[in-house]
Amino acid sequence: MKNTTLCYLERDGQYLMLHRTRKAGDASHDKWLGVGGKFEDKESPEDCVLRETKEETGLTLTSYRYRGIVTFVSDRLETEYMHLFTASCWQGQMTACDEGELVWVDQDKVMDLPIWEGDKIFFGLLAEDRPFFSLKLTYVGEKLTGAVLNGQVMDPFSRKTPQ
Repeated sequence: MKNTTLCYLERDGQYLMLHRTRKAGDASHDKWLGVGGKFEDKESPEDCVLRETKEETGLTLTSYRYRGIVTFVSDRLETEYMHLFTASCWQGQMTACDEGELVWVDQDKVMDLPIWEGDKIFFGLLAEDRPFFSLKLTYVGEKLTGAVLNGQVMDPFSRKTPQ
């Protein structure tokens, strides 16, 4: 199992998205995601998100929120615990990313991009400004087959989240 972070920088109704096109063997090739990556030894989720954001964007986060943990279960990949963050303030100049193209995307257009089906669920939770949540997403190949939010089974395609 692996631990990762994912962060969506927010400004003026947009998210900073990474179109993943440049990393060989990338399970998320050609998908649009936030920035982030794998934990290094002795890192906390906060340490990891700060380092990964700096590495991938050149920006130093100065205000961010830990929003939830998303557990990905797959028939072909190891289980992943992804620590989800959003950020509203940062310093520095954005640089190019060696994993793909960084693009500011209107939040209401994100669902039209090629993203993982389960990401649509947590984008809904972010939009609702839900308190810290635990979301488990189960995949067979790239097909989402199950979702559990805070211990409650949900219909992964309804976009309605349990209260």
